[in-house]
Amino acid sequence: MNHWDVAALYRFAGIPNAHELRQPVLELAESLGLCGTLILGEEGINGTIAGPRSDLIVLLNKLGEWQPALANLAPSWSESNVKPFFRFKVKVKKEIVTLDVEGADPRVSVGTYCDADQWDAVLADPDVVVIDTRNDYEFKVGTFDGAINPKTRGFREFPSWVDDNLSPDANKKVAMFCTGGIRCEKGTSMMLNKGFETVYHLKGGILGYLRDRDAADSKWQGECYVFDQRVSLKHRLEQGSYSNCGGCRMPLSQTDREHHQYERGVQCGNCAHLYSEDDRVRFGERVRQQQLAAARGEDHLGLSAAALKIKRQQARSLRQARSAASNR
Repeated sequence: MNHWDVAALYRFAGIPNAHELRQPVLELAESLGLCGTLILGEEGINGTIAGPRSDLIVLLNKLGEWQPALANLAPSWSESNVKPFFRFKVKVKKEIVTLDVEGADPRVSVGTYCDADQWDAVLADPDVVVIDTRNDYEFKVGTFDGAINPKTRGFREFPSWVDDNLSPDANKKVAMFCTGGIRCEKGTSMMLNKGFETVYHLKGGILGYLRDRDAADSKWQGECYVFDQRVSLKHRLEQGSYSNCGGCRMPLSQTDREHHQYERGVQCGNCAHLYSEDDRVRFGERVRQQQLAAARGEDHLGLSAAALKIKRQQARSLRQARSAASNR
């Protein structure tokens, strides 16, 4: 299939039977040939899934039937000309986006939602502190004019950054944004609990803003990193120019791919020193197998779950090392 509809969605809503939903959701999604990830928890649902729109709607409707708190989900829709995910996964977690702050619950308290026009006005207000709540490597792909980069390696680090850099007395107005809206929405609840008076957040996140804006009328600079095979998106949610390194999984610009140590699917200038020659041979063979699978019109599922876990840990360690170096 050369066309995939992509639905990014979340909702903070009480789901007491999240564990019971996992298997029927997984079975239905697999029977429909969908791919992506859904996270279920007592506080709601979060995820991005892909497939034919009609089949995605079947799943979304079923979610509402099985759990009324999930009725009428309104995803942010985009498209892809490559399969965005290798398989379909359903995870059950304590938090649908991990912040690790007791009492941060958008169902109880939440900041002021801003649509695209309102957000532009917020950005123009010199009294507002605008914060990018995403990870450091996401910020470097693109962000809003004047936004602060907390240089976090994960959302769990955001509360400590707030405690160290902001205060309710000094910062009367705070605005936050993230990819789809879920991180900043939960972040606003935390900020209000800390005593911040006025907290704005971008409704629908960056993806909603880019969907509604042409580049000429936008305050966004660069592209938006996404956690799927498209890697980045531009205005009107068109395919971006970034790719992921086959070794460390960091997003790479065209300039990064022109680095003398870059080898497609194997390594980039950030990670070339981390791998042995045996590693590079294995990575090269993986690229060859991917090419053969594509020629046969088949999916290449790649590494086993255990190997993928190790690879993600390696990529996380590299991001942490780069972030620590940039903070010196």
